[in-house]
Amino acid sequence: MERVYITKGEKIYYNEVECIITKIVDINTVTIEEVYTNIPHTVPVHELHAKNSIKTDLLETLNDVEWEKAKKRYEIIVPILSNRGNLDAINEVATSNKVSIPTIYRWLKLFDESGLVSSLAGKKKTGGAGKSRLTNAQEEIINNKINSVYLNQSRKSVTKLIREIQLECSKLGITCPHPNTIRSRVKSISDEEKLRKRLGVKEARYKFEPLKGHYNEATYPLSVVQIDHTRVDIILVDGFDRKPYKRPWITVALDVYSRMVVGVYLSFEPPGALGTGMCIANSILPKELWLEKHGISADWPCWGIMHTIHVDNAKEFHGNMLKKASHNYGISLQFRPIATPHWGGHIERILGTFAKEIHNLPGTTFSSEAERKQYQSEKNSSFTLDEFEKWLLIYITKIYHQRKHSSLGMSPLEKYKEGILGNNNVIGRGISPRINDYRRTKLDFMPFFERSVQEYGIVIDHIYYYDDVLRQYIHTTNNNESKKYIFKRDPRDISVVYFLDPKTNTYFDIPYRNSSYPPMSIWEYRDIIKKIKDSNVSVSEEKIFEAYRELNYLEQKNVKQTAIKRRNIKKDGDLISNSFSEIHENSIDSQSGSVEIILPFEDLDDETFNR
Repeated sequence: MERVYITKGEKIYYNEVECIITKIVDINTVTIEEVYTNIPHTVPVHELHAKNSIKTDLLETLNDVEWEKAKKRYEIIVPILSNRGNLDAINEVATSNKVSIPTIYRWLKLFDESGLVSSLAGKKKTGGAGKSRLTNAQEEIINNKINSVYLNQSRKSVTKLIREIQLECSKLGITCPHPNTIRSRVKSISDEEKLRKRLGVKEARYKFEPLKGHYNEATYPLSVVQIDHTRVDIILVDGFDRKPYKRPWITVALDVYSRMVVGVYLSFEPPGALGTGMCIANSILPKELWLEKHGISADWPCWGIMHTIHVDNAKEFHGNMLKKASHNYGISLQFRPIATPHWGGHIERILGTFAKEIHNLPGTTFSSEAERKQYQSEKNSSFTLDEFEKWLLIYITKIYHQRKHSSLGMSPLEKYKEGILGNNNVIGRGISPRINDYRRTKLDFMPFFERSVQEYGIVIDHIYYYDDVLRQYIHTTNNNESKKYIFKRDPRDISVVYFLDPKTNTYFDIPYRNSSYPPMSIWEYRDIIKKIKDSNVSVSEEKIFEAYRELNYLEQKNVKQTAIKRRNIKKDGDLISNSFSEIHENSIDSQSGSVEIILPFEDLDDETFNR
């Protein structure tokens, strides 16, 4: 993974020429010098590339034992990551953990090269060593018995667990795994999970989630990021014939130190692990390509890995893949203790701020039916999902980030830059390393599913996918059972799935087997499935895309595309311009005495937070 460190003296590449960073001009700009010619350049940081791009094992390819090994090694080196020059501290860590000093330095080097905890798992052994050799049936029995016998408040012993597994295997005529295999599996379960399921949530929280009453730990940018989501009070239109569709969901990530929005994710999908993961990935990645896609010229210098993420206790935040992906990036995922509303106060305030501005847009549903009164939300709906995302990004970068924050005494952007670069009174944290591998980062935070490869490719939700890269894996087996492989999917476009090739440790795009089918989002797919089931017709790939055409998406797209674009370019431009001119006049123009000055977070009422 390519990770660019923006510090003085760091070696980087600019236009494929090796250079050294000689000066940090500002958060977006540095001065560099070519190594062999001493020619200086002052360049934007997004044009720099890492000296080396390190290839590491993907988190999904590590088994439980390897992942636990990587986490243990990371916990050993954490105390010295920010104190490399203290030899006494390194000696103490090496001695207390019975590890040699050269091994400590080797682990530090591995982690520095990738920045991922998974890199500490070490090289994979060949020949199957270190991998589970159990059959699927054995795995299923072990997992079921661990949950039903060991991980519950009856608190049965490991010996009892082994006996139960032996009895079940004997009953089904299956070879029983060795007792040491079962003991190893129990050891791989985290102490937090054991305590939570055997002694209860309260005991686990007491030990592993100590209460924090204040935000004193948010002492620099990206030290603490809050994430939450809500359903947006606006009806959007579909992207084909612009008919009223439905209300979207928004997930927002907020830097507590500066109140900067570091990431957002919009979709029509209810909150889940994928939306949360995409919001985290968007928060970590640089924003230039995202803004460029929407034609927005704005300063949004937020990138890098946050130290801690605060989330509430909703089930979508508790998924194992999300926890592992966060841990792999060195992020501490902390859950809001019960009866501590201050933990989510900052993110709820900004969601309330967004809600007030959205209530000014055509198609708004307002916060309640009483407030909506006679306003016809569907009739007035105008924005597609992409257009609303553009509106939101403009509002965030050009209004919210620029406006003076009542609690900070300055704008969020000014506070963020102060925390990064420092001034006469504040010591700057320094510019965070930039991760330039957009695809890998987003895939890292997507949940995965497994499928076997058949002669026709794979089938997901009745839709067939195929590419020649799958050919070598057709009908492969593992212990006489079909071998399954890892796939991922973006809900905004299910015309492609991503296949993890186990030989190259690389994701490949696998398109529809029938290339004539159009791209489709997962919510469009689910609408179609409902339509088919309501008609009492059996679901098939052919029926899915036939229904897609019946809904007038394809026909109207081809006929109306040119006319819609010509007619709406000016209308949509005026819509966004008018919306922001009104916001701008009401929130920034402090020179006019004839308009009300709206301060951020002023006069928010409880209605704002209704979801």
